[in-house]
Amino acid sequence: MRVTGAGASFPNPVYQRWGEGAKAAGIELNYQSVGSGAGINQIRNRTVDFGASDAPLSAQQLAEGNLIQFPTVMGAVVPIVNVPGVADDGLRLTGELLAEIYMGKVAKWNDARIAELNPGVALPNLAIAPVYRADSSGTSFVFTSYLSAVSAEWKSRVGAGTSVRWGTGAGARGNEGVAGTVRNTRGGIGYVENAYATQNKLSTAQLRNKAGHYVKASMESFGAAAASADWSVPGFAASLVDQGGDASWPIVSPTFILLPTNPTDMARTRAVLRFFDWAYANGGDAARQLEYIPLPEAVQNAVRAAWSKLEVNGQAAWPAG
Repeated sequence: MRVTGAGASFPNPVYQRWGEGAKAAGIELNYQSVGSGAGINQIRNRTVDFGASDAPLSAQQLAEGNLIQFPTVMGAVVPIVNVPGVADDGLRLTGELLAEIYMGKVAKWNDARIAELNPGVALPNLAIAPVYRADSSGTSFVFTSYLSAVSAEWKSRVGAGTSVRWGTGAGARGNEGVAGTVRNTRGGIGYVENAYATQNKLSTAQLRNKAGHYVKASMESFGAAAASADWSVPGFAASLVDQGGDASWPIVSPTFILLPTNPTDMARTRAVLRFFDWAYANGGDAARQLEYIPLPEAVQNAVRAAWSKLEVNGQAAWPAG
């Protein structure tokens, strides 16, 4: 059975890897990485079997769209930089400084505010070239939610959203576009899901977390943040932004799938659920290899319980038979 999905580029690497593995279970995945906003629109219009978004929908939005929402994996958003002479993980930044860079208030890499955080680092007299997502993006939602949490000025002037009015910089489409633009731009800075930084061999910056410690982007720091998630909120919309803990990476987020609560095709709905059930049971190692964080088993089981409430013409869609 072939299932179609579209949306977030944040989880695209792991969805493609899962799609390869699930062929053995008789499921063929066609997933298009078009951004969270497009994914939400496509599932609302029922042009795909499932939508994918990093920005969770509210209970009201889910009800209005006749949708159910559940998480698949967790991942981290990381700042990527192209600063000549600065080693990978050799640059320290804070969330407040990131906000000032994207508001156009810090324009050179050797600015005194950056130099103060990086004693001994040879920072060039080079213009900072911020890159942001040009499309409606869940990655932007996660990144701007973080900036809003750590910068009162950002929260009041720009705020959090899948699309915002950026103060400066150039737009690129998808995590792929941001990664490519930063890689090709001297002085570039951007934000991507960590897998894109790894795959493109891009330099990431250390960030100061809520506990005041500078941490590197790593599975250990991502996992430390993920451990504190509260999944009891409606729609499983746990927030992992700016979590406490000495070792926590400050920008971690779940990514979500959207499915109709009033499906018309039992076979396709069951195939989607079988695919993600397969991914929960068999996709953990692949997720870790791509530096995503699998969901705890208890959360996976809670999601399966939510699936059991889906019905087509009075027949339960899950278990899938």
